[in-house]
Formats: sequence, C-alpha cells, structure tokens
Amino acid sequence: MISAILIIVGIIVVLAIALIALYNNLIKLRNRVDNAWSQIDVQLQRRLDLIPNLVETVKGYAQHERKTLDEVTQARAAVATAQTPGEKMAADNVLTSTLKTLFAVSESYPELKANENFLDLQNQLSDTEDKISYMRQSYNDTVMNFNNAIQTFPAVLIAGAMGFTKRESFDAASGAEQAPAVQFQS
Repeated sequence: MISAILIIVGIIVVLAIALIALYNNLIKLRNRVDNAWSQIDVQLQRRLDLIPNLVETVKGYAQHERKTLDEVTQARAAVATAQTPGEKMAADNVLTSTLKTLFAVSESYPELKANENFLDLQNQLSDTEDKISYMRQSYNDTVMNFNNAIQTFPAVLIAGAMGFTKRESFDAASGAEQAPAVQFQS
C-alpha cells in the first residue's frame, strides 16, 4: 500500500516538474520574442529620428516635391503613433515605401545628391534599414519558435490556459519587390 502511494506521489512530482519546466520554457520563448521586437523598435526609433533632418535637407533642394515630403512626414507620424506591433509593422511598411520614393525623386536633383548632409543621412538610413531587415529576420525566427512551441504537444495543453497566444511575424509590405513609381513635379 505504501509503495503504491509512493509511486503515485512520484508520478505527480514528475508531472509537476515537467509542467514547471514546460511553463518556464514558454516564458523564455515569449521573452525572446519581446526582446526581438524591442530591438526592432530601437532601430525604428533611430530611423524616425533621422527622417526630419532628411526632409529638411530635401526641402532646400527639391521644393517642388512637397507631396512626397508630406507623405514621408505622414508615414513617419503613423509609425510614431502606432500602438501595437501589428500597427507598427503596417505603418513601417508604408514608411519604407515612401522613403524609397523620396530617394528615387532625389535622383533628379544633382545638387541634392552632392550635398554631404544628404549623403550622410542617406548612408545612416541605409545602415539602419539593413539593421531593421536583419532584426526582422531574427524576430520572425523567434516568433516561429515561440508559435511552434505553443502549438505543439504537450505545450498546447497548457499554453492557452496560461495566456500564451500566437504572435504575428513581420511580413514584407505588399509590392515591396517592386521599385516605387516616381512622377517628377515641376
């Protein structure tokens, strides 16, 4: 009788330890997703900080491109005010597209292309874009690992009860594979 009780207690202890280990693993994965998003957010903020200087520099040379500059400014504001990662992702895709258009427009202004401040800002933005791209990939890998963990057995049995929900990956903007259409204003 005592050995049967010890076996039952042993099984309960082993199950409790397994559940604790599983829960702790899910916490670690969720924290990795949150950290990966924070790294993207830092680079998005860096890009947002560079854009006003870029817009002011372009204004001095390309005053006829008011529409493009307004679109960049509005897209920047949308990223800055976005609350959720999903909203930020969507707003960032729009901002990326408007920046591509701005750089395409700048090609028709030789004085602007020769301006050292513009070139420096363009290089800084390019470096930041590269970092964002790398961090998006890292974020997506982390999200995939987290989502796989909460959707597979046995974690799926406790993930929902413990408040673990599927996270969104950072997808490229639709049409990102195409160059922006540019119309020069005179």
